[in-house]
Amino acid sequence: MKATLKDLRSLQLDRIVVESVDLSLYIAHADVQGERRLIVGGDGKSLKTRNLLDMKSALSSLRNVEMVLIQRSAYDEMVGQSFAPTDNAMEIILAPGFESLPAWQH
Repeated sequence: MKATLKDLRSLQLDRIVVESVDLSLYIAHADVQGERRLIVGGDGKSLKTRNLLDMKSALSSLRNVEMVLIQRSAYDEMVGQSFAPTDNAMEIILAPGFESLPAWQH
């Protein structure tokens, strides 16, 4: 399911999930009442950035919501280990609420 930033402002959000899907590609999702929704722009395309600070800026209208980054490791696959049914995702809290950073902090 999809939701725009405008739609999300009127919903009770559990948290915002920023998923790192490549070396420098981030896609945003919102957890709303136990359901994960893809955050899309006004054009209907997924909200994605090449910089984590740009993503935080794009989500700045969603304040006081827990925001986490999820990073999955491809290490097992790269070294030829068999597929494990467990999820190797690392979850990092970005902010308990949105805290803007100065532009010079990268």
